[in-house]
Amino acid sequence: MRKLTYYVATTIDGFIADPDGEFGFFPVAEDMARFLNSELPETVPTAFRGQAGLDGVANKRFDTVLMGRGSYQPALDMGVTSPYRHLRQYVVSTTIGEIADPEVEPASGDPVELVRRLKREDGLGIWLCGGGKLAGSLLPEIDELVIKRYPVVIGAGIPVFSAPFQPQLFDLVDTRTFSNGAVVLTYAKK
Repeated sequence: MRKLTYYVATTIDGFIADPDGEFGFFPVAEDMARFLNSELPETVPTAFRGQAGLDGVANKRFDTVLMGRGSYQPALDMGVTSPYRHLRQYVVSTTIGEIADPEVEPASGDPVELVRRLKREDGLGIWLCGGGKLAGSLLPEIDELVIKRYPVVIGAGIPVFSAPFQPQLFDLVDTRTFSNGAVVLTYAKK
């Protein structure tokens, strides 16, 4: 069965973006980019794969991506309708309406049912790209967390999870530290 992995960047205080959805404040480090491009090359948007030296690099862990509207909107704002052409793409939203690109499938129904259906299919893993509301609704279905925790505090913004109280236990299975002070933490569901 395929796994659902929530792979996301966060601040020390648990936000994935500022209150307006901006996330450009995370400090970049070459050693971290090398590691992430090596381990998770499919998470680099199609438009930047060549620049990152990833043209022609096969997907290692994921063949499907789930995005909430807030995660998809920045691509649309840049005129990009298919941000991850190398993946099967779903946008989970009740407000987005029709999506003009046939490579991106809108999903306005129950995201839990969508994930359960995708998990039963053959293939690589499923990447939950964000955001916090979608992650909150899918929390019981998340099998793995890959959290890029950056050394920055912003005080307010979009939380990693926006959900009712529902404790879920995970085991820490890997930790990587980088020159910018960021840590990549990998957790598996207990």
